[in-house]
Amino acid sequence: MMETNRKLNRREALKRMGLLVAGSVAAASGTFALSSCSVPKLRRIIFYFTGTGNCLYVARQLATESTTLLSIPQLVKQGNYDFEADEIGIVYPIYGHMPPYMVRQFIQKARLKAGYKFAVLTFGARKCNAVEIWDEAARKAGHTFDYITTIIMVDNWLPNFDMNEQMKLDKHIPESLQRINADLAVRRRWHEPVTEEERAMHAGFMAYTGLDPEKGFVMKSEKYFRVTDRCVDCGICTYVCPRGNYSLTSRGVKAEGDCEFCFACIHNCPQKAIQFAHLPDDPLLARGEVNPDARYRNEHISLYDLKAANNQLL
Repeated sequence: MMETNRKLNRREALKRMGLLVAGSVAAASGTFALSSCSVPKLRRIIFYFTGTGNCLYVARQLATESTTLLSIPQLVKQGNYDFEADEIGIVYPIYGHMPPYMVRQFIQKARLKAGYKFAVLTFGARKCNAVEIWDEAARKAGHTFDYITTIIMVDNWLPNFDMNEQMKLDKHIPESLQRINADLAVRRRWHEPVTEEERAMHAGFMAYTGLDPEKGFVMKSEKYFRVTDRCVDCGICTYVCPRGNYSLTSRGVKAEGDCEFCFACIHNCPQKAIQFAHLPDDPLLARGEVNPDARYRNEHISLYDLKAANNQLL
């Protein structure tokens, strides 16, 4: 009893404090959990293509602490096609159930080395046989993807959908992301099933539009878009177009070149100065636009993010 009540001298007090601090540092640094330190973190690379931010948002939600996100338009601009990681993924929007032409071009040239490859395809209304289309395109290029799935998002196809109405719909995006992340965590090897009805719907769409199945939506900017006198030469369109089709000239903004039909230009113009051309005989734009006053960008993605992802000027 006398020993426990004895007052500590200064040296003993400092010694005990030092032991406590050392113990706290060791616990925080993981010294007492050597087994956790011996497990290396898997390195993951995710390539993405985005026009209005949906795919960039999905890519970010699928990223781990050791994930690198890479913009496909930037890689194509740089001519960078060689990559190696533990896991490699790709996130892109389906246009007419097909990958954007730039994504197709990228996968044809890419040399990807990874123990696990996955693809997540975003869509807004109908996915049809998009999973099989990607699997076939990837295999032709010499790539085998272990996991391919889709996720429904806001549909930004302006000729068919009113953006104000689309943004009101609950498409259960958090639940879908949770499902996909759980699958990737265990490296699930699975391709989302496709029905005969979906294959038939895609075949009908291709017959109606007359699109080339090897290219998909490759249009001409100068044919499908026009810049109105609302334009204030802010230059945003010149940064967000993944093909760099817009330029500022002495006569205003000019659009010219192969177009992915991602609608990054028309959705992100703050003045709504970019509009579709009047093409009553074209099956894609015969009906014009549902709501010319409604535009969309994913609420989690900034205009700066899209500029960084797609800018072809620098």
